[in-house]
Amino acid sequence: MGRRPVLSAQAGTPYLPWRDPREATRLLRYALHRQGFTHTYQSNANGMSVLSVQTDLTVWCRDGLFIWNEDGVEASHPADDPVGAAHLISDLYRRPASDDDPIEEGLESQVRASPHPDSARD
Repeated sequence: MGRRPVLSAQAGTPYLPWRDPREATRLLRYALHRQGFTHTYQSNANGMSVLSVQTDLTVWCRDGLFIWNEDGVEASHPADDPVGAAHLISDLYRRPASDDDPIEEGLESQVRASPHPDSARD
């Protein structure tokens, strides 16, 4: 496996991705897309950025942090680690498909109960 390139910044560099909330949120959005969250919306204004991930999840980026709500408690993660934040968010908000999905079960029982159209009838 190859090594990931390391971003270096010289003293006095005016731009670092994690100091710009718009760029940090853009990187988080891309990392979340790779985790399967493909319908996101980003908005930027006045030194902060907001990422709407799903109806029950909005992530704010301000003061060098990603901030979101987990069951009524504010959670945060450093904005310089958008991939790590995406993994945390994915682990918390990804809802695995249930094997006991009532819709799927209903469809399966209908398929089993339906006679084959080519079957002989008495």
